[in-house]
Amino acid sequence: MDSQLYVPPQGPPQISAPHFFDKIGLEKLYEMAWIQYQLFKGTSIASLFPVEEEALKEASEKQAEFMAGVMGGPRLYIEKHGPPRMRARHVPFVIDEAARQAWLDCYKQAFVQCDGLGLTQDEQQVLLGWIEGFSAWMVNRAG
Repeated sequence: MDSQLYVPPQGPPQISAPHFFDKIGLEKLYEMAWIQYQLFKGTSIASLFPVEEEALKEASEKQAEFMAGVMGGPRLYIEKHGPPRMRARHVPFVIDEAARQAWLDCYKQAFVQCDGLGLTQDEQQVLLGWIEGFSAWMVNRAG
């Protein structure tokens, strides 16, 4: 695989995450992220995530805390880890379009298992649209 850093042609996300935190809440975000991270175990991207249960749980909590902050909730991620800089933080990991799709598949499965986080159908589409765009920005390798 090409180790050259890739920059998606569409550039960074142009819209902010929808502010749905008050409808969802932190516990639901933690629950969904944990389900998603459990699903990673059976995928082609499993090697990108910790094997040890405690470390995997910690990684899932980071995702939930990031999502809480960008969706208008508490800025727990920033308080604990500093500025998100998600693309820069993920550069050490090879994320191509296939890896992105595997991540998205797990996200969507967890989303369904969590009843769309209690959002209306329209709100679910808005959130999933944002996730699609944000995840495209995380791709850092061509191919």
